[in-house]
Amino acid sequence: MLISGLVSVSFRALTCEEIIALAKQNGLRAIEWGADVHVPVGDTQRARDVYEKTAAAGLTVAAYGSYYKLGQIPTRERQREEMEKILTNAKLLHTDTVRIWAGSKGSAEYIESEKQELVREAALLADEAKQAGVRLCFECHPHTLTDEKDAAVALLRSIDRENVSMYWQPNQYKNHEANRLYLQAILPWLVNLHIFNWHGEEKQPLTLAKEEWKTYFDLVRSDGKRHCCLLEFMPDGKKESLPQEAATLKSLL
Repeated sequence: MLISGLVSVSFRALTCEEIIALAKQNGLRAIEWGADVHVPVGDTQRARDVYEKTAAAGLTVAAYGSYYKLGQIPTRERQREEMEKILTNAKLLHTDTVRIWAGSKGSAEYIESEKQELVREAALLADEAKQAGVRLCFECHPHTLTDEKDAAVALLRSIDRENVSMYWQPNQYKNHEANRLYLQAILPWLVNLHIFNWHGEEKQPLTLAKEEWKTYFDLVRSDGKRHCCLLEFMPDGKKESLPQEAATLKSLL
């Protein structure tokens, strides 16, 4: 089952209430709430309020989009403390999915000892998350250890935790076939998708990439699982573009 939704960071300047209203008005069913602006880490009252308002609108919380990056916090104690705060907000948002980042540089830049340290950190965090009934999902993003399909699969296999999974989004610097092969490679670990149409630095309406996205969604449907397909950013950054983007996404789904 593919579920339409929106990433709250698409509209960082808007309030949570405005984002909920926009999602509902445009027939979207889920929201990934970002930790940088809308539901900051440690702000438990905001997490409670946002969940209540999201649920009251008949929407689902797809995930808590944290900005935890492997390799940035020096001690295990502080890593646990930060993850505990993230997990608390995730539970208050009534979501079992937390997005994290696989480091802060490209896979080709990491030496083997650095990769193994990230694996150890991720395994520790995953074990903490499991106790809370939460799965951790790596952002599929350039300039991280998941920038290439083989590196992403190797990372997931090395961590070897059932509650460590992946997001997927097309790499705007690669062609359609390369992106399709990446998606196919991580399909066993796939949870949610970020939806947009970018070519390099140029952002375009989703409708111009309908054929590409049809092939992506056909592949995603093949696993028979539930996935949230979340619009991330508008081609012009404006909320007025959401109706067209949402209509295109819903037609594809």
